[in-house]
Amino acid sequence: MYFPNKLVFILVVLWSCGGQDTITDSYDVVVLGAGTGAVSAAIQSARNGSRTLYVNPLEWHGGMLTAAGVSATDGNHNLPSGLWAEWRSHLRNYYGGADSLFTGWVSNTMFEPHVGHQLWVDLLAKEKNLTIYTSTEWDNISKIEKGWILRLRQLDAYVEAKILIDGTDLGDVAAAVGVKYDIGMDARSYSQESIAPEVANDIVQDMTYVAILKDYGPGMNKTITKPLDYDSSRYHCACQHDCNKEGIHPCKTMLDYGRLPNDKYMINWPINGNDYNANIIAQDKTVRQAVYEKAKKQTLGFVYYIQTELGYTHLGLAEDEFPTRDKLALIPYHREGRRIKGVTRFNLNHIIDPFNYQLYRTGIAVGDYPVDHHNHKSIDPPVIEFPNIPSFNIPAGSLIPESVEDLVIADKAISVSNIVNGCTRLQPSILQVGQAAGMIASIAAQQSISPREVDVRAVQSKLLDSNVFLMPYQDVVLDDLGFKSIQKIGATGILRGEGIPYKWANKTLFYSDSIVSVPDLLDDLIDYDEKLDKVAIGQVQSLNKVNVIDMVQQISYLLQIPLNQIDTSKVSDKITRRELAIILDKNLDLFGKQKIDLEGKKIN
Repeated sequence: MYFPNKLVFILVVLWSCGGQDTITDSYDVVVLGAGTGAVSAAIQSARNGSRTLYVNPLEWHGGMLTAAGVSATDGNHNLPSGLWAEWRSHLRNYYGGADSLFTGWVSNTMFEPHVGHQLWVDLLAKEKNLTIYTSTEWDNISKIEKGWILRLRQLDAYVEAKILIDGTDLGDVAAAVGVKYDIGMDARSYSQESIAPEVANDIVQDMTYVAILKDYGPGMNKTITKPLDYDSSRYHCACQHDCNKEGIHPCKTMLDYGRLPNDKYMINWPINGNDYNANIIAQDKTVRQAVYEKAKKQTLGFVYYIQTELGYTHLGLAEDEFPTRDKLALIPYHREGRRIKGVTRFNLNHIIDPFNYQLYRTGIAVGDYPVDHHNHKSIDPPVIEFPNIPSFNIPAGSLIPESVEDLVIADKAISVSNIVNGCTRLQPSILQVGQAAGMIASIAAQQSISPREVDVRAVQSKLLDSNVFLMPYQDVVLDDLGFKSIQKIGATGILRGEGIPYKWANKTLFYSDSIVSVPDLLDDLIDYDEKLDKVAIGQVQSLNKVNVIDMVQQISYLLQIPLNQIDTSKVSDKITRRELAIILDKNLDLFGKQKIDLEGKKIN
């Protein structure tokens, strides 16, 4: 059910008569926030059969993707996982194909923010288990024995939730209910990352108030009023205009960075552009708003600079994008917020060498973006040389607070290190985080348990059914006949992939058609269960139709797993990694049999 503002007004009148302390409705899951993860959490919770309420303080859905105007997605072009892929497919259909979205050079997926928002509206409207309030804020959150009670401020109505999801940009819900969190750069001794600064500080990444410019045609003058305190030197060397510095882009290239369909330009330029630095994360709304006005001035000054100093007078603020008085985005683009102290903390070591740890077993979302921090406007930030990284998965425990029950995190406030936030914060990854949060919350509500008690493998299985990647295997596409089996076997640590750092689109490859290496396989089996050190295949380097049956029978006996007849009639003479993944999954269900906790440790 989708409630536009007129109906919300009617409900305000009706519910006000009921008394302030009256609980007007109860839900399995309540999602609070305007973040990117909020919308995917709400959809997934509803799709899983839970009665879900989604409370968005804005008119728009999609968070940084739409309301913040960052309509050029970063990463996961080749990891089409879950709702990210589903929503992108609607974008492609709207604009006429994938190539129609490759309009600028910063991203393969670029679109007009208002279109992105409308596509979310369309997807939300299909969910029968979902109630939505827009332009509605929350307060007075109180913990009860099993769940929460909170007030919807504009409605002056109280609702009850079994499970609460924080879908805010900055982790505001988590902070309001007492979750412990970190802000700023972590100390090396705390994060356990060798490149982290020796001493912690409160430096956070720059925020950006995005503008969308539109080409109104030759001869048109759309120059805005000169902003107060405008100083062109702030933007000097944003591009090559009167700038001889090495590595600075030509001005047209700068604009084409964010070129969108229909002759529009996303203005989100970090180099002497419209980034703005201030740590307002833990501040109240009044302080935040005052800083946001300064960030807006930074952007309007840059727009004026583009129009006057660079001569693009025909590029004006798009009047058909944001429903705001100043025509800027509805909210700023926050690259960083609170980071909760979760059941697990995801750090750089887990990404660089995942199989040396255990968290990869609990993956619920994937990403391939490098570590990217915007500290251009920070004052004397520590210089950190970020390493090249492979693609990665995000562990389930990072979504669950360590000390507060019945709460799940759906956006950038997940439990990661400051450094890792630089690669988990991007839109496609956060959409998956939100989707996983919705699934965890829904299962917990349906089973009347805490999110920390949810069976990790059950969550992963249901996410797989929703086309979510558990492992970041770029070379295993969704329609591969072995997709689910490879994802499951990969999450057990058997048949491990190879991580390959690659520019702005990192990889992990499974090599489905490669022949199985028996020595590597035996090591993986022992890591899966020490009992499997007794598996004997003989002095061979590969598997065939005969010895693979013998091996599976040995595993079945050693682990006491019932086994039906094994069909190898359609496999190759030398077994490939894809074929073995399917055989192990279909015959032994090693994924389902390996029970794990949120830290990835095996449960006996």
